[in-house]
Amino acid sequence: MDWESLRAAEFPITERWAYFDHAAVAPIPRRAGDILRTWADDQEQNGVIHWLDWERKLGTTRRQIAELLNAEVDEIAFVSSTTHGIGLIAEGFPWREGDSVVTAAEEYPSNVYPWMNLASRGVELRTVPSRDGRVWARDLAAAIDETTRLLTISHVEFASGFRNDIDALAELCKARGIAFFVDAIQGLGPLVIDVKRTPIDFLAADGHKWLLGPEGAGLLFVRREWIDRLRPLGVGWHSVVSSFNTPGFNFTLKPSAERWEGGSCNMPGLQAFGASLSLIMELGKETVSQRILERAEAVREIARSAGWQVYGSTRGDDLSGIVALEREGVDPDVVVRRLRAAGVAVASRRGRLRISPHVYNNEEDLERLRMGLISDLGHASE
Repeated sequence: MDWESLRAAEFPITERWAYFDHAAVAPIPRRAGDILRTWADDQEQNGVIHWLDWERKLGTTRRQIAELLNAEVDEIAFVSSTTHGIGLIAEGFPWREGDSVVTAAEEYPSNVYPWMNLASRGVELRTVPSRDGRVWARDLAAAIDETTRLLTISHVEFASGFRNDIDALAELCKARGIAFFVDAIQGLGPLVIDVKRTPIDFLAADGHKWLLGPEGAGLLFVRREWIDRLRPLGVGWHSVVSSFNTPGFNFTLKPSAERWEGGSCNMPGLQAFGASLSLIMELGKETVSQRILERAEAVREIARSAGWQVYGSTRGDDLSGIVALEREGVDPDVVVRRLRAAGVAVASRRGRLRISPHVYNNEEDLERLRMGLISDLGHASE
């Protein structure tokens, strides 16, 4: 793969930044930016005239998402965020008073608060703490009992970068007869998810991180056998089989996950998301995964050589595209500000420096990162 040509053609951000913050918000590739600019120009000059063309392009994006997950097209709904997707499942699930949900204690808040919000319906959330820098499947299993109806977990934990074994957890859920929800926003891209191989029931992810899309354009996967078992929320004209222009009302929900889309979609964002997905699929999702994981390993090597400690498990199957670093006496927030002043973008999460590379990061970017990490040794505060 000619990564340098890809870098020059698709990522103008490299002209200014060594960008290592894809676990937060990624830069969009040039082709996605072109879609947004074209859509804005069309909307400005033509209003609604080309709306049907926009809708057809959304059909392409839906098929791309299905291909990315190896799902069926009718199992895919568009959502505005991962939080949105989680909320649709949390509120639509057929709960009974006394039920429980299990998750990891280090989850991103969006995979905690929607489940906490079920307390008024008599549903308990159980959070399982990490040990030794990782989430242990046996600890999650121990928290599951006869009241548990669902296990929800991030494929990759946002602050530590720990990769949960979703294959093993899916089998655990299947054996216990409970549903399995995956927050995939930090996994899709660095890792490949195949929902036909892994029996995930529900999955949500926004596109603005590793999938290189704009914010506000995301995906929800609902396994086909669950579509009629969930209470649909946010129902509107787009949720039903009849046209908004048909006289009278026919409240027959679409037999697909589209019933959760309610009203008008984020036309420009989803079209641009489709353009970003086209880049990933052209490169090959396995190739993208391999490259991101290789770049992350290069970051780990650089960090160790610069005197930083890499946080968490060193086991290969536990690693992801996120690298969390620690250094005694060094404030990661200070390091983030100093690196940004030098044109290197990283993040700080829960007391650690978080670095998240992508396919286009080259050796020059890595060297700029290395020099930045070395220059910040010994600086505890400003």
